[in-house]
Amino acid sequence: MTALNMQLRRIGTSVLHVDRVLLAAIAVLTTVYIFDPVQLVPSMTFTVSAFVETAPFLVLSIGIAAYATATGADNLISRAFTGRPVRMVFTAAAFGALSPFCSCGVIPLIAALLAMGVPLAPVMAFWLASPVIDPAMFVLTMGTLGTDFAVIKMISAIALGLMGGFVTMWLYAQGFLTEPLREGVGNGGCGGAKVRSHKAVFWKFWQDGERITKFRTSAVSNMLFLGKWLAFAFLLESMMVAYVPAESISGLLGGDGIGPIAIATLVGVPAYLNGYAALPIMEGLIGQGMQSGAAMAFLVAGGVSSIPAAIAVFALVKKPVFVLYLAYALVGSFVIGVLSQLWLG
Repeated sequence: MTALNMQLRRIGTSVLHVDRVLLAAIAVLTTVYIFDPVQLVPSMTFTVSAFVETAPFLVLSIGIAAYATATGADNLISRAFTGRPVRMVFTAAAFGALSPFCSCGVIPLIAALLAMGVPLAPVMAFWLASPVIDPAMFVLTMGTLGTDFAVIKMISAIALGLMGGFVTMWLYAQGFLTEPLREGVGNGGCGGAKVRSHKAVFWKFWQDGERITKFRTSAVSNMLFLGKWLAFAFLLESMMVAYVPAESISGLLGGDGIGPIAIATLVGVPAYLNGYAALPIMEGLIGQGMQSGAAMAFLVAGGVSSIPAAIAVFALVKKPVFVLYLAYALVGSFVIGVLSQLWLG
């Protein structure tokens, strides 16, 4: 009877642990098939295409994390980000402004950095600054919205990263945010976020069977965890593209005063508009009388976050870190919008 109870308990546990992401994706696809079957194939095509575009960043970051885990190099990387927190935050924010990652593409790299034991403060600084601008975006922004706008956006990216990094550093010093990764994510999902003990690095890990197994296990578990969440996020993004036209979003951003800047921030955070695609829309709206500050708020907020990025972040980190990430996006983008309006007029 005891054996039967144990078997039933195992079955019940298996049922309870059915992948919620998979079930949610099936539910979304089933709903689309029932109510709008014509949209099913375009949504699936969009999801696959978006995932393929993000895949190089995903594979690279997962490969780096798995290699660091297998060789023991994660301890070296962790130690490289210790000692001078202020310098780390400045460096991370500046480097983030130069890196070509979007709000979704930066997530795998963030997971890898946290898995290696890099402190949350510099990771947050990089996390916030990176999606806002990069060299190509700077040139395109300068060509569409002007040199002043591009320069202010670059400064805003670095300033946003510094704000997030230093606030996070202060919160950590108060005893908060000590364990940023979700329970279970650190154990096979994205690795732990603690600095490892000092051990020799075994660079040629492929000569050791145990390390090969560690590399494979880390790479596969990370790919499954991050891959499923990003794929689900892109599926939801396809729903937004299909049922929430970009014109309806851009139409909310006209007018004068602080109100449009606040609306631009609130709309920009969940918006699915690609940073490059948003530039010509903002150019047209500014030509029709839209405030430059509202345009800046929308571009910065939309760069930092989006529905797909937020879902991936929610799956990766604990709720306090997730809420803080959204707060940085909202507050930072609004302040940047107001200051930009005062600057650009």
